[in-house]
Amino acid sequence: MHKPWNLDLSERYRYDSGSKTHTMWVNSTDEPLEEGSDTDPRTEMRWKQEYSSGKHMWDADVYVPSGTNGADIMQILRGRHPSGTPATDIMLRASSADGGTLKRYTDAVIKTGIYNTWWNLKVAHDADTGRIQVYADDKLVLTVDDRGPATRYFKNGVYHHGSGRAEARFRNIRYWVK
Repeated sequence: MHKPWNLDLSERYRYDSGSKTHTMWVNSTDEPLEEGSDTDPRTEMRWKQEYSSGKHMWDADVYVPSGTNGADIMQILRGRHPSGTPATDIMLRASSADGGTLKRYTDAVIKTGIYNTWWNLKVAHDADTGRIQVYADDKLVLTVDDRGPATRYFKNGVYHHGSGRAEARFRNIRYWVK
C-alpha cells in the first residue's frame, strides 16, 4: 500500500470484510508517498506482480463518490524503464464532468456517469505486442499502444492531482495472467 508518508494507513484506507470493499482516500493537502518528494498525494494498492512480457489484466468493480475530481484511480506504472521515457503506460483519471467521467489521462473518455454507482473496469495489457485494452462494464472502449519496453506493475486507488478530497472504492479485484 502506498499512502502519505506521515500518516498511518488506517487514516487513508479501510477494508470492509462484509462487502469485501477496499476504500482509499486522500486530501489534496496530504503529504506525498515519500518525505521530500514533489509528487502529488496518494493512497494506492501497488500490485507486486511485476512483468515485462506476457498478457496481464487487472479487473475490479469500481465506485467513485461525487466530488472526486482530478484523481487517477488506476494505472500501469513503468517501474523500470529506459531513461527519458514516460513513467506510465496508462493512467485513468476521474473528473467531475457529466456526473463523473473517467478518461485516459485527460483525453479519451472511458466512461461517463461514474459517480455514486458500482461498475466494472478491466485493463488488459499484452506486453509482447505492446497493446493495452480498456473495458467499461465488459465493453471494449479503448485500445492504445504502451510506451515501449519496461518492467511494469498495476496500481489502483487515488493519486490526487486536484483539490479537496478524492476517494475510490474497489471490490472483486482480480489479477489475470496468461
